[in-house]
Amino acid sequence: MPPIFPSSTFAHGNPEGFDYTRSGNPNFRILESVLTSIEDCNYASVFASGVSAITAIASCLKSGDLVLCEENLYGCTVRLFEKVFHHFGVKTAWLDFTDESSFKSIEAQKAAMIWLESPTNPLLKIIDLQKVCNSANKQHIPVVVDNTFATPLLQRPLELGATLSLASTTKYINGHSDALGGVVCTNELEWQNKMSFAQKSLGLQPSPFECWLITRGIKTLPLRLERQVKNAASIANLLAKHSSIKWVRYPFREDHPQNKVALKQMNAGGAIVTANLKGDQAQTYAFCKRLNFFTMAESLGGVESLVCHPATMTHASVSSEVKSHLGIDNSLVRFSVGCEDLSDLSKDLTKALDQLQ
Repeated sequence: MPPIFPSSTFAHGNPEGFDYTRSGNPNFRILESVLTSIEDCNYASVFASGVSAITAIASCLKSGDLVLCEENLYGCTVRLFEKVFHHFGVKTAWLDFTDESSFKSIEAQKAAMIWLESPTNPLLKIIDLQKVCNSANKQHIPVVVDNTFATPLLQRPLELGATLSLASTTKYINGHSDALGGVVCTNELEWQNKMSFAQKSLGLQPSPFECWLITRGIKTLPLRLERQVKNAASIANLLAKHSSIKWVRYPFREDHPQNKVALKQMNAGGAIVTANLKGDQAQTYAFCKRLNFFTMAESLGGVESLVCHPATMTHASVSSEVKSHLGIDNSLVRFSVGCEDLSDLSKDLTKALDQLQ
């Protein structure tokens, strides 16, 4: 493992050209080199968190710019656009990019950017990234894909035509729920320069120690993800058979609305499972609290299993009207499946679901 470089400042004239950690640090560079390797891209810029990475990209927009956003985005992304950048004149239009009509909007509206997630948080919608990118590229519109749920091991947005692939490295990339980080990957030097500028000018840089932890975490990413995906696929099937479940969403199940697209552009279905319970908010909360191996908590992607109530947690800042439109109701739960023994996870879920009845 490389050492940690905790220095905030560097002697002038050093061979590597470092001067002040806000504008660069050896641990940033080490992590960025690893991330460009697994993403198979030319450039990667690391940030203090996933939201910092989002902020870096959004800061490149100007007043009057229109961003076409997938309507089901991470709640903090929605809040950032609607509560922060809205005040600076950045406009957003929220579209269902699984609907063919969204392509007419790409052609008709003079957008400055398209912002996607796939799979989306928390409903696990799968966007046909290549199809959207092909349409956007004809209009010379940059496409941003939040690839946090899939990681570069399961999906390569840049290879499908995206301009920028971002991720919260807090999640699967690090995998141990002990460090915050974000990354933006691209093949375009112009965008790399913009990210470097944002990192320095907006103070969005990570800490050297966080970068060191994430660099260490990446070493086990393939092993962790293999186990998590296997567990998640089994958990999705278990949930789908239980009488206390209305419906289950998992990209590689045949009953997923965009299953064919998922099979085309992903190497596996991921390790997130979303389900709708037959119960109200109080019953759903009680179910979450009864679980022993699934801790009720924010975040995802760690070795430990988590359960989340999106309506009051990750998407609490989203208006009730929008949540209702999207289908994020009080019976919806999102499971981040970890690396624990599958039989333990299965028994835990079955027991809690039986008590729900």
